[in-house]
Amino acid sequence: MKRSTYTDPGARTEAALEISRKSRAIARAAIGDRTPEDRIRQRCSIAVGDLAMANLLRFRNEPVEAGLEALRGGAAIITDIRMVQTGILKTGHRSPVLCALDAVTQPVREGTTRTAAGLRALEDRIDDAIVVVGNAPSALFAACELIDRGSDPALVIGTPVGFVQAAESKELLRTLPVPSISTEGTRGGSPVAVAAANEIITVFLSEMGGFGKGGFEETDLERRSREKPTSSDPPSGRVRDAP
Repeated sequence: MKRSTYTDPGARTEAALEISRKSRAIARAAIGDRTPEDRIRQRCSIAVGDLAMANLLRFRNEPVEAGLEALRGGAAIITDIRMVQTGILKTGHRSPVLCALDAVTQPVREGTTRTAAGLRALEDRIDDAIVVVGNAPSALFAACELIDRGSDPALVIGTPVGFVQAAESKELLRTLPVPSISTEGTRGGSPVAVAAANEIITVFLSEMGGFGKGGFEETDLERRSREKPTSSDPPSGRVRDAP
């Protein structure tokens, strides 16, 4: 895949673009830039300010291409909470961005959560959708339950964070035969889910020529990284020490 040359479409001012360029240069130099998955690793690491995030991401069943195909068809993007819904880019694609909480119209039964109830209420919208769960393990468990019952989302991004059921919900997701992006262990969160979704949208926009010719210029930092001998390069997706 060609080297990234696009800007972050969420950066709307010169100052924001400069920060985005410099952040991406650091992440590229540390993580690599060989695959679409590397680009997601870059963006998720930037989102949390920690290059270690790159090594926690897990990709199953060609999730990037599945997400791009869903965007090409204008499939719905279903999120667990409003923070995730708000963070996902809304321009340059036809996919409606929904929040599961808006589907909760009745009191929630004891023993469940509003996000899980919302996911179940959207069962008829799950097929071919992109499901993005950044906060609630219960919502990811609900999504896995629907998949086990026959629902067929195009892609599930599951990165709940926390010490209670977060790791378990993501482990369950990785056992299912659906395209998925998740994090290993207790770390993750809404910023990671949003970053993963937005990087796929950014790749889609780049494919479609949706935001002009602007892009990251190669910096001295990137050039030095590119010119290092190939034999010293780590496997794609493994983070080098930041300069």
